[in-house]
Amino acid sequence: MQYFIPLLISFAVVTLLVPVLRKFALATGFVDRPNNRKIHSAPIPLLGGVAIYIACAGSILLFSRNSDLTKAVLIGGTILMLTGLTDDWFKTRGLDFPVWPRLLIYIGVSTVPLWFGIEIIGVSNLQFTGMVFFPVWFVWLGTMAWVFGITNMINFIDGVDGLASGIVTIASIALLVAALVKRQEDSAMLAAILVGAGLAFLAFNFYPAKIFMGDAGAIFLGYTIAVVAIDGAFKSATFVSILVPVLALGVPIMDTAIVFTRRLLKGNGLHHADKLHTHHSLMKWGLSQTQTVSFLYLIGALFSLLSIIVVLMGR
Repeated sequence: MQYFIPLLISFAVVTLLVPVLRKFALATGFVDRPNNRKIHSAPIPLLGGVAIYIACAGSILLFSRNSDLTKAVLIGGTILMLTGLTDDWFKTRGLDFPVWPRLLIYIGVSTVPLWFGIEIIGVSNLQFTGMVFFPVWFVWLGTMAWVFGITNMINFIDGVDGLASGIVTIASIALLVAALVKRQEDSAMLAAILVGAGLAFLAFNFYPAKIFMGDAGAIFLGYTIAVVAIDGAFKSATFVSILVPVLALGVPIMDTAIVFTRRLLKGNGLHHADKLHTHHSLMKWGLSQTQTVSFLYLIGALFSLLSIIVVLMGR
């Protein structure tokens, strides 16, 4: 019950807020309009991320202790949600929010966990007889790279109805189980809250989507799950435990690696949007949106199951 009630509250808040925000978005024109790169053919409300943020932030304030993890998630997550919401507003007007301001904000926010001592400090050696501590510069660089990378990877895969929200939910379940096994209360609490918000939003976001989470939701979820992974699975710093978040987030990591490789081979900029993502390829091969998302859910579930097996073996 310690974790089920926060999960239920975040689920309920998203369920109640999404219809309200959907009507508001349609009334004010805050919608994602179709273009030659996007799959949907009609304008879709773009305020789902606000519902996710309110549900998660409210549940965190209600149920989480005033811990370093809570502070890191609320501070960094709020900044990113507002940045993403600004980017979404530009999109509703047919404009592009400049890349460099976003990039600088993302880099700056990736340092927030470090302010609270949430960092990748080292790893046990292969004989598990002691710790190999990373130099300070590597601790900072590694932590920032993980947070920056996962934040953007979740945003990258948000291109098909229900994909990003479903993958984050599956990964959050894996991190919740890992935190429970390792008795990490703060990480378990936040993972449970993410599961509740993700499940509720998926009911509105699965094909055919009634609302999108937008950048506001995608980068907030990406940042939050990245920080939870550092505070939870990375904390014990064994080689086995480090595999847990990498496997749990295997789908966005795999997709980003494939896309960046393709863009480099084509000579395109890494940040330029295109149709080289895994979900685009699957649909080109003849799969429907539902089949594509279901297949990637299956891959995500297999990765997550493997991560749970890994954490159980490492007990």
